[in-house]
Formats: sequence, C-alpha cells, structure tokens
Amino acid sequence: MPKLAGKIAVITGASSGMALATAKLFVHEGAHVYITGRRKEKLDRVLHEIGNNVTAVRADSGNPADLDQLFDTVTNNHGRVDIVYASAGIAPAGGALSEPLMAVTEDSFDDVFAVNVRGTLFTVQKALPLMSAGGSVIINGTAGAVKGVPGATVYAASKAALRSFARTWTAELKGRNVRVNLINPGPIDTASFDRVPAEVRNHVASLVPAGRFGRPEEIAAAVLFLASTDSSFIYGTELFVDGGLAQV
Repeated sequence: MPKLAGKIAVITGASSGMALATAKLFVHEGAHVYITGRRKEKLDRVLHEIGNNVTAVRADSGNPADLDQLFDTVTNNHGRVDIVYASAGIAPAGGALSEPLMAVTEDSFDDVFAVNVRGTLFTVQKALPLMSAGGSVIINGTAGAVKGVPGATVYAASKAALRSFARTWTAELKGRNVRVNLINPGPIDTASFDRVPAEVRNHVASLVPAGRFGRPEEIAAAVLFLASTDSSFIYGTELFVDGGLAQV
C-alpha cells in the first residue's frame, strides 16, 4: 500500500530541485500535493511533468497574502492538510556562499530572512488550522548551518533559525499530535550548482565523506520518511542528509 494514500500535502518552492522530486514521490505514494512557486511558467511545466493529483498555486512564501491564497485554495478543495514540507528558500544573489560578512547589505539580509525565516513561520502558522491530528511538518534547513562556512553569513543564519522553530513548535504542538522535524541537506546536484565552476564542484565533493553530491531523489526519500508513519516516534529532530559533510 502506498505510504501516503489519501493524504493531502503542501510543498512550497516545488517548481524545481529537491522539492519537485519530493512532490513527484508524494504523488507516487498516493498523496494529493499542492505545490507553490513564484513563476507561473515553471509551475505549468511541473504540472505537466507530474500529471495527476497535483494542484499548483503561484505563491511567494515571503508574501503572507500569497500564503493566504494558497491555504484558501486548500480549504476550498480539500478542507484539510496532513503534511507540510516548508521547502521554499532563497540564497543571496550569486549563491549561498557568495556573501561574506563585509558584503552583507540591509536588502540582502531582509530578502533572505523574509523567505527563509518569515516565510517558513507563516507557512506553518497558516497551515495549522487545517492540520489533521497525526500530521507532519517538515522544514528544509541545510547542513551548512552548523559548519561555519565562509561566505554564508546570512544564509546559514536564516537556516539555523529553523532549528529553533522545529524544537519550539514540537513543544507547542505536542497536544495536537502534530510532528515537526527539520531536514538538513548537504550539497545536492540541483540547478543551483549548474553555473558553479567544475573545480569548485570538485572541491565541495571532496569535502563530503560520500565523495559526491547528493541527488534530489535522496532528499525526497528522507522527506517521505519524515512525512509517513515510518517516523511516527520522531519529533523535533534534525535529520542530516549530507553524505556525512557536517558529521566529521
């Protein structure tokens, strides 16, 4: 039997990469999935790619009004949410590791925190009135939040805040039997690395004990684990899916 048969899932930032791979896997496992993205043309392509049991809502997670529209759509169509994967996030222009301390500006700080921190908070807050008992919230962090990587001042700090969210919300929501967990990907072979020079990619891969970049499907499998009853006794944890990068 599919692991998510009959479940209603919301995945933000799912027009590409890890979240798109997760949306495909969730549909395969029996869920109806609501996906968001900021660009309608990309969402249209994804809808065609996934096929059935998916609804796309154009939404910027940094804009609470867009999140209201998302959950109004869910309410009108299904009236509940069983799984939220708060995946939408951005890095400073140029990439997560491209903004050392002296390059940070008020605008770059506000842009990243608006989506990664505020957007995650309000995604989960606005989902809660619809969340079923036994529901699962998965927040997308990064292994880099614990590594102290030069050039990642703002991005890493925004993701580190999500660790606090997972712990605090676990304590707040235990009476509702809603589980909250954080997933921390390492370097994953997505479009964000397409323009990275080969020597940089090779250096990053050399730092990973697994000796390679991860695949989006490997993150999707871990998110599925946290979304399903396979992880029914896992609350408030931080799951690293990073090839060992942050572990050694």
